[in-house]
Amino acid sequence: MLQKSPFTAVFLVLSLLLVSACSRHAIYETAINLERSAAGLEADNITVGELDIAYLRNSEANNGDTIVLVHGFGANKDNWTRIARELTDNFNVYAIDLPGHGESSKPLDLGYSLEEQVSHLDRILEALGINTMHMMGNSMGGGITALYAATYPDKIKTAVLFDPAGILDYENEMVGMVLAGDNPLIPSKAGDFKRLMDFAMEEQPFVPWPILSVMEEKAIANQEVNKVIFAAISEVGFTSDFRNTIKRIEVPVLIVWGKEDRILDYRNGEAFLEAIPGARLEILEGIGHAPMIEAPEESARLFLEFAKTRTSKTG
Repeated sequence: MLQKSPFTAVFLVLSLLLVSACSRHAIYETAINLERSAAGLEADNITVGELDIAYLRNSEANNGDTIVLVHGFGANKDNWTRIARELTDNFNVYAIDLPGHGESSKPLDLGYSLEEQVSHLDRILEALGINTMHMMGNSMGGGITALYAATYPDKIKTAVLFDPAGILDYENEMVGMVLAGDNPLIPSKAGDFKRLMDFAMEEQPFVPWPILSVMEEKAIANQEVNKVIFAAISEVGFTSDFRNTIKRIEVPVLIVWGKEDRILDYRNGEAFLEAIPGARLEILEGIGHAPMIEAPEESARLFLEFAKTRTSKTG
């Protein structure tokens, strides 16, 4: 997703590429790399068992804490570049492409329940040598983050859940659409990706057509594995297991929810607040399902203030 601040440089480069008749894919790669660079991030990869895992990390390491960023269903590591701009000066940021997503391996038979994804993520973090961290997750990644904090309390300093999956006390329009066989989260034809962005976000960043078209192309190519993953995670909000597990969380947890979320109703935040001991809930007016993209500065500010007060109290 394109950020506001480096637009001038991005547009200059895109203009030059368009004039020189570069392909859409070349324009996409250039723009994504500019976004990563502006956020102080660079791409890397690691082999974990049978999986090839792609991730972003600081271009320059520092002496700060580590933050691990966990994207949502059908998303990828680049969903975090906007908020990463606010963090990489003082933290070592790792944005992971979970298995089945982005540029990581996509085996259909891996196992993609939230609990299984927690295990996959822990294997990845062990391979990266990350043993203590702050963790942020959005949507499915928020559910994974909550379960990770409950499962590995000694590894987590603070956890931030952006519009997390896992509890579905309040349904909204997406549930009815999925039950009717129309899942807006799994693009399958031209126009579906723009529809997804319109549905998911109230405050969308501007994305030029050449980049948007490649993003749609990639999303459509992933529809088979996306259907497998969605089936694996779709029942979690209707069971008590998730809720009972996150009651064991002992680390500081901040829940941030966009009030205009059409995918997971913001009122479910109260259920998370009730389940997680000592958690704090922030509702953002005029924001949809992805606060870290729609309101990156505010999302980062909430984390920084929360982490400063909570870690100073516990540490």
